[in-house]
Amino acid sequence: CHRAEMASFVRMIETEELAVDLKSYVTLGHSGLRVSPLCLGTMTFGTETGWGMEASDSRLVFNHYVGEGGNFLDCANSYAGGTSERLLGQFVKESGSREKLVIATKFTRCVEVGNPNAVGNGRKTILRSIDESLKRLQTDYIDLYWLHSWDMITPAEEVVATLDQLVKAGKILHYGLSDVPAWYATRVQTIAEKSGLEPIIALQLEYSLIERSIEREHIAAAQEMGMALCSWGATASGFLSGKYERGTSMKGTGRLTAGGPQMDRFSSGNWEILEAVQAVATALGKTPAQIALNWVATQPGSTSPIVGARSLEQLKENLAVLQFSIPLELRQRLDAASALPPVHPYRMYQPPMAEMLAGGVNAQPWRRVHPYSD
Repeated sequence: CHRAEMASFVRMIETEELAVDLKSYVTLGHSGLRVSPLCLGTMTFGTETGWGMEASDSRLVFNHYVGEGGNFLDCANSYAGGTSERLLGQFVKESGSREKLVIATKFTRCVEVGNPNAVGNGRKTILRSIDESLKRLQTDYIDLYWLHSWDMITPAEEVVATLDQLVKAGKILHYGLSDVPAWYATRVQTIAEKSGLEPIIALQLEYSLIERSIEREHIAAAQEMGMALCSWGATASGFLSGKYERGTSMKGTGRLTAGGPQMDRFSSGNWEILEAVQAVATALGKTPAQIALNWVATQPGSTSPIVGARSLEQLKENLAVLQFSIPLELRQRLDAASALPPVHPYRMYQPPMAEMLAGGVNAQPWRRVHPYSD
């Protein structure tokens, strides 16, 4: 930055008036890949799931996101039975902006029932998956290739070697891990580092006010080992949008009742968190979904949360979260309502047990990478 621009930037931070938009690009982990602060998830492209969008509406969402300067698009070979990749590839081709966009897609999920090598993270599966995704996306390479889930079978060494092979072949530029244990992510990264192979640059994990489990280990691991956090599920599949009401029959058109992943969101504790979200939304004149997404987007370690949309209006609502800040006192209310319960061994690092580690002196690390390090 020029000196004048830096001074202006500092003033905006001090007055909490920092204006951020999709063109406020950030590097993805320990790499030179620059992405928008919000990633557009394309799981809603296609109607095969029962809750997605037709091609015409999907095109409107894509065009608006890209038109606003967004460059980071997330997909998977299993979304809508491959339709999501096909539509995304079609829209990118129509836009003529392939080299401006960062396209991410995934492998792992079953794409052929009964074929044991059409699912998982083995070399045979990965090599088949990448060629099929490249064809559907109508591109020569994938910017970021995600392992969709830990398959509990394939050796980490095989995964790293295969993904490194794809980088060297020019079929992918980078790779990341989605929905894996923290120990597995650190093992993969360590193997890559010690073997001189391509490293992980990002993790994709569920993160919201009702699902903060990754704060225990994943966020610290990601920051320590140079991996970005691209979280999903900021509104908990729509639960934190306030579209469901306590005590109803839970009928509706959302993912939780229309064929989407049937995760239990309706616990008593989650309703209490939703009440806090709704109170903050009312105080700031925002929607509950905007509060939930803003909280995730501004959490320590958060890089580019994935936002989905089932309409152009919903996308605009989601993108607006970049334009406001949650005041400290209201943020503390959200934090308190959703706080993780202390568990072993992390309670050992908090008062009064932490005092035994201090030895009567005060010492701080040069950087804090863990929420339990206070």
